[in-house]
Amino acid sequence: MPAVPPTRLKHLALASLCAASALALTACGPVDQAAEEGNKPTAESGPYPGLSGPEVLNKAITTTKKATALRLKVSMKTADGPVRGDLAVDTKGDCAGTLHMGTEGTTELIKTGDTVYLRFDEKMLRSQTEGSSEAETQAALDALLGKWVQEKADAEDAKDLAQFCDLDSYLEGFKADDTEAKRAGGSAVNGTPTVVLTESYRGEKATAHVAAKGTPYLLRFQVTGGAEPIDMTFSEFDKPVPVKKPAEKDIVDLG
Repeated sequence: MPAVPPTRLKHLALASLCAASALALTACGPVDQAAEEGNKPTAESGPYPGLSGPEVLNKAITTTKKATALRLKVSMKTADGPVRGDLAVDTKGDCAGTLHMGTEGTTELIKTGDTVYLRFDEKMLRSQTEGSSEAETQAALDALLGKWVQEKADAEDAKDLAQFCDLDSYLEGFKADDTEAKRAGGSAVNGTPTVVLTESYRGEKATAHVAAKGTPYLLRFQVTGGAEPIDMTFSEFDKPVPVKKPAEKDIVDLG
């Protein structure tokens, strides 16, 4: 059986950053940059006084992309079902967290250096043995359930999931060239006050939450109204990723 879940999981998560490619909030594709300066009102008081919506957003994107590590939580709906992820990732390529793929189950992921450790729940193991005999499925469950599979990060079976640990892949879609974002009041993300910025295009609405105090990080990004809505939150900026090799007794050598 394959050592990892379908590769589309990786493609869905990374491509999701361009889910609103027509929106300037995620400059993943060509957008209309013809906004007039007069349509960019600035705040005279409160967080970021004197800055327009685009200026606040561009400041947040520039700051966030300088982070050496962060925690990303993402939830999206796709044609294949809901996808969720919760990962701590750094610029060295280390990461730790979980990935949930619809009804196919959950994968735990640890990457430290050039080694990846993967642990699958029963649903994921059964989904990967679909079409096999009951004896083969049971053998896989007996061997792997509750255990970690160890792979080289560049191994064929592991490289797709290892790419979840590339922090730049999550942030490259955000570019500090927005001209359309509009201030939409304030809110909070996990207790931190935020400035809310919105933008709409062809039935989709993008909403960005920027920290209203302290370092101006992008704390939340949402796209609603489209075929594949997405909700992402960013936290734990510059904190060390909690990667630790599993105990030897819990590691299975597929070789």
